[in-house]
Amino acid sequence: MTRNFLNFKTLILAVASVGLATSCSSDDVSKSPNPEPNDYRWITIAAARMGSNPGDGNGGTLIYAISSEDAKDPTKTVEPFDNGFIVPSNRTARLQASEDGNTIFNISYAGDTGGNYSKYTVKGGQNFTPTGSEISIAPYVGSAPRWIKLFDGDQTGAAVYVSTEHEINDNGTPNDVTDDRYIRTNAKIGVVTLDLVNSSINNFEEHSIPLSAEEEANGYYFSRIDMPVLNAAGDKLYIGGRLSKVDPATAESENDYEILGSKTIVLDYPSLLNPTVITSAVGNGNTNGYRSINAFEYNGSVYQANQSDPNGSHILKIGADNKYDNSYEFNLSDALGVEDAYVLAWRPAANGKALLAYRHAGSVEGVAGAQGFFALIDLNAKTAKKLDAIPYDPDFYLFQYQGFAVDETEIYLTQAPVGKDGNIYIVETETGEVTKGAKLQNVAGSHFIGTF
Repeated sequence: MTRNFLNFKTLILAVASVGLATSCSSDDVSKSPNPEPNDYRWITIAAARMGSNPGDGNGGTLIYAISSEDAKDPTKTVEPFDNGFIVPSNRTARLQASEDGNTIFNISYAGDTGGNYSKYTVKGGQNFTPTGSEISIAPYVGSAPRWIKLFDGDQTGAAVYVSTEHEINDNGTPNDVTDDRYIRTNAKIGVVTLDLVNSSINNFEEHSIPLSAEEEANGYYFSRIDMPVLNAAGDKLYIGGRLSKVDPATAESENDYEILGSKTIVLDYPSLLNPTVITSAVGNGNTNGYRSINAFEYNGSVYQANQSDPNGSHILKIGADNKYDNSYEFNLSDALGVEDAYVLAWRPAANGKALLAYRHAGSVEGVAGAQGFFALIDLNAKTAKKLDAIPYDPDFYLFQYQGFAVDETEIYLTQAPVGKDGNIYIVETETGEVTKGAKLQNVAGSHFIGTF
């Protein structure tokens, strides 16, 4: 007979948390005149308040919007921990923004409201006006879903989860445990797509996702998935994944094991049917990312970061044939001249040049974790250069970094160590020029998690 033992269930998290954001001093942004309509883009600043420990971000997420004009003005001061908008969520929000910056999307993470979708029109300052109706995706992916906004003109969101069970074949007596044999671990994924405009469910499908017979016999399985992205044709959905492993002799989890080639789950879109798995021959490790979008479509292909690669993070390429392009090799450790580069977050502009948040083997251990850095990378030239014009600090923590606001070829970022003041910086990706913008006023133990 076959016995199934539930190992664990990963209900993939979402966008959400609670917060307050910015009010200002004598030169604060609230006292500056509003630019004329259409002359600016709203830049929404996200900040995470400390919960129990510095940098944990569990005290709530705070958002505050300023014009791009004010964001570039170093005489302005933004105080997001005083008068900001409270984003509904039990813990750190996973926020999404419309491509023009005028709308913020949120799905509450955990708690009584976990899984509730809502959206807000950005009005400036702490003014985020609810728009449309709310809907819960908790019946499909639980109260702590992982979700992302697809790049289809702000039409659709996608949320995912995975649950796993060990399959054991028992041919012996109840006391003869030596006859128990591990078969495989079944990874069952769920994917829901959400109409962001009309607040309704588009589709929901569940699938068991097998690996190769050899990989499964050795105890490998998908333990976490995240960061769906559409291909250029709009007919395939790619979902990043992380593999874990058990010892086939005992079905106990292993920590020290061979890291396999990076994998992505491919589904037909919009049906969410016909799952397949593709594997990179260039990079190893995870493709699910963490808090930020991990894969983007550019120039007909999808470019994807990987993490936990023994050779350092890569930018991987999936071609129009929906397979990894193994002729494209972009090792970030080599490009940056560091050891064990690890992508924390990244975002390209339309010109194929991207801003990258990363750490590496030489990062100092700060109050909340390893020190982070920013670099400008070029997807076409496969080059990367650390942005030295941005100040760094041992407590500059970017592991929870989520978003970059993109305005044509300019990308906005937040720089502030945990519990210390900092600034907005604007990177002109065409030239690499870095502009110091508005001051960010911090509070003890808290940090900033991006711009939207």
